[in-house]
Amino acid sequence: MYELLGISLLLATLLIVNAAASLAAAGLWRLFGRSTRRCSARIRAEILFAMRIGPPAMAAISVAVLLVPSYLVYEPYSTNEFVSKKLGALAIVSAVGVGLAFWRSFRAWLATHSLLRKWVASGTPVQLSGISIPTFRLPHPFPIIAVIGTFRPRLFIAERVLASLRPEELLAAIGHECGHLAARDNFKRSLLRACRNALLIIPCGRSLDRAWAEASESAADEYAARESAAVALNLAAALVRIARMIPEGARAAMPVAAFLVGSEETRGVKARVRRLIEMASIGYQAQSRADAIAGLMPWMSLGSFILIGLTLERTPQLLATVHTLVEQVVSLLS
Repeated sequence: MYELLGISLLLATLLIVNAAASLAAAGLWRLFGRSTRRCSARIRAEILFAMRIGPPAMAAISVAVLLVPSYLVYEPYSTNEFVSKKLGALAIVSAVGVGLAFWRSFRAWLATHSLLRKWVASGTPVQLSGISIPTFRLPHPFPIIAVIGTFRPRLFIAERVLASLRPEELLAAIGHECGHLAARDNFKRSLLRACRNALLIIPCGRSLDRAWAEASESAADEYAARESAAVALNLAAALVRIARMIPEGARAAMPVAAFLVGSEETRGVKARVRRLIEMASIGYQAQSRADAIAGLMPWMSLGSFILIGLTLERTPQLLATVHTLVEQVVSLLS
């Protein structure tokens, strides 16, 4: 019973802390999200990413450095406590969520790997200026221009896109994809998907996911537009051309990919085009230093969580307090 109770408490705590922190993050974004409009899109994207991966990271660190040590130190092995139906139900929901997160992440990796092999086999390697990763021309009905893959990304461009875009428009579109590469957006998208799968009962993270997707696209637009006003206008023109080539109702739903124009609605493309024209008219100034610092924000936050947790773990009184709190929770759930 000692081991079963400990595992049940671990899983239930993961779910409760993750759910509570996710609700808090969603609420904070609703309250203060508009105030970030004055920041660059890259800073907004990094703030959203930190808010999205923060709750599961906080839950995992809390369990690892507080719950587990307090349970091992203060819970007698010959405990007469048992796993109640309520605690068991929470543990099962949490286990299913964690299991699905790993399973769906693995399936997404398999699907991405399979898609890459298929597209590399059917595509033709091409050399394009402005891009350093392997690039392929692809016979595809959807007007694809996308970076596929997390750790070894490749760029795929549909033949109809290559035939339709002017050279300067294609160069601007490649600049957009370079923005995704510089920010490692495919890696972040994979983490966000795992975070979403791990929390089954509270879909509060979906709004943050959508906001991050919009901000990351705008950030990649800004990355390309920082070159010059002409590049911003060429990218706007490329967006319009590609959007017109998309068959009505079609969506480019790929496992892990950064698309120039993907599954977003027409109004999303219109907003990006308006923003690019605005940047071209006012002379957009890239905030490279601020954006670089913002890029470190999620990892600095994660490091802070770990450092605080390890510091608290060295406080015996705190571990005793945590164990007392756990005892009260078990009693309430009995």
